[in-house]
Amino acid sequence: MQFTDSDLDRLMLLLEWRRDVRHFRPDPIPDQALRHLERAMALAPSVGNSRPWRVVRVQSAELRQAAQAEFRRCNADAATLYHGERLRHYDRLKLEGMETAPLQLAVFSLEDPETGHGLGRQTMPQTLLQSTAMAIFSIWLAARAQNLGVGMVSILDPNRIEAILQRPAGWRFAAWLCIGHPTFDDDTPLLHREGWQENDESDWEIL
Repeated sequence: MQFTDSDLDRLMLLLEWRRDVRHFRPDPIPDQALRHLERAMALAPSVGNSRPWRVVRVQSAELRQAAQAEFRRCNADAATLYHGERLRHYDRLKLEGMETAPLQLAVFSLEDPETGHGLGRQTMPQTLLQSTAMAIFSIWLAARAQNLGVGMVSILDPNRIEAILQRPAGWRFAAWLCIGHPTFDDDTPLLHREGWQENDESDWEIL
């Protein structure tokens, strides 16, 4: 398979318009779109072909409410790091879309999966989490290509989420993904647009 410059242009456009979305419409996601997301994750690279990710589709209103309550608790703790105008700015930020996102996925990473037989991770066990992160990004791009948005909720206590969802030992919480149709499109990161942190490109270092 040989790709062309136009393929690269489309990929760069997709990356440019990939955003962390927090504002969702409640419209359900078509089954075909879900299958594309699952397929994208299955195609993600992983260390030793270990495929350490595990995904829970959280549909229970009770479980969603418990996770959102955990977000509010953790967010209140995080806010204590800021003071004055920076705190007021923080309080104005919308940092999750758990109330309206129609699809919510809790992604976990196995600590020591049998798959892969340990290949490639003896000196760098963190590559398991890196593999799970690449699988998450694969979903992110596949969602954007279908005009869906993804928002990752990181202000959560992993141990509490593992307990809320009653996951087995060895499953480590990696991400809570909110997925759905965004209420608006934006090619600028929300935190950049809100003046919290600009999204400057970094220079590569040459040694």
